[in-house]
This record gives sequence, C-alpha cells and structure tokens, in this order.
Amino acid sequence: MFKRIIEDVNAVRERDPAARSFWEVFFLYPGVKAIRMHRLAHFYYKHNLKFLARFVSQRAVRKTGIEIHPGATIGRRLVIDHGVGIVIGETTEIGDDVLIYQGVTLGGTGKDVGKRHPTIGNNVMISAGAKVLGPFKIGDNSRVAAGAVVLSEVPPNSTVVGVPARVVKQDGKRVALDQIHIPDPVKQKMDALEERIQLLEAALKEK
Repeated sequence: MFKRIIEDVNAVRERDPAARSFWEVFFLYPGVKAIRMHRLAHFYYKHNLKFLARFVSQRAVRKTGIEIHPGATIGRRLVIDHGVGIVIGETTEIGDDVLIYQGVTLGGTGKDVGKRHPTIGNNVMISAGAKVLGPFKIGDNSRVAAGAVVLSEVPPNSTVVGVPARVVKQDGKRVALDQIHIPDPVKQKMDALEERIQLLEAALKEK
C-alpha cells in the first residue's frame, strides 16, 4: 500500500506544474489524501470490516469533499486534480494512470443490481463536471469532455462530448456526426407516453 501511495504522489508531481515537492503533495493535496484514505478503507472493506471502512471513507469526505465508496477498486497512479465534488460508487473499477477533475460522478442509474457503476480503463481522462452512469466500460486512452453525461460504453482511444455523450474522435480521427438523425429524447418520451395511453384506452374499451 505504501508503494502505491508513493506512486500516487509522484504521478501528481509529474502532471501538476504547480506541485513543488513530494511532501507538499503528500500532506496538502486533497486528491492524494482522499486516495490515501481510500486505500485504507478498501483494505478494511476487503477484510469484511465494513463499519471501519465506511468510517474512514466518511472521514475522507469531510476532510476533502471527495466521496469514494470503500468498495471501489482503484488502480495505480490515479490523479485527482482539485477534486471537490467527486463521487465514486461502490462497484466502480478504475485502471492505471487515470486523471479525474472536480465535480465528476462515477455512479449508477438506479436500474442495475450487482455491478452498478462504470469501469474506467487505463490512461483515461475525465474532465470537470462529467457524469459516467452505469455498468459499462470507458476504453483505454479515452477522454471524456467537461460536462459530458456518458450513458453507454466508450471504445478505446476515443473522445466523447455532450449530453448524452457521443464519440467525436476515435483513434486520432474525427468521427462524422449526423446532425439530422440525432434522436430527440423528448420526442421519444412523448411517443412512449402516447403508446401507453393507446394501450390503456384499448384495455378500457374491452371492459
């Protein structure tokens, strides 16, 4: 665990030009503190000391504003930049060399059981305010734009933007967007309601 913590600190120093020393990052960076406390909480969680695990994780929330469920699995050299408002759910899995900015949610939709939260591949960047919701994977070397809402799987080496998020670049090449045939979520909902009304009216007539 200590080796992982040292790697986490050095990863921040490599990515953050404002970081001046190892000890400054270790003691004063809230993202590093949150990850450090999570590694302890996760150890307790894996050894079925769930109360202690939750105690440590809630203490980390109060100290850093970053909420990581003790059940979440975090790989090596995770960098949380700024970090305030980040929420990471219980069944989230995060690979190595991932960069996460403030306001990110790695959560569920409330519709799934078991594996409810996303799997983040290696060398992924998730920008400020992005929401990744559901039990799917963000592929290796992908980028999630600020404010994006990701509701389905993202292929490796992709950049996704928008609400809901869509791929705009893959393997270094821009993906052509069909602006005409983008589904309208409001129209889809209205169509579903109209269909439901028709079914109910038919059922009433049969009575």
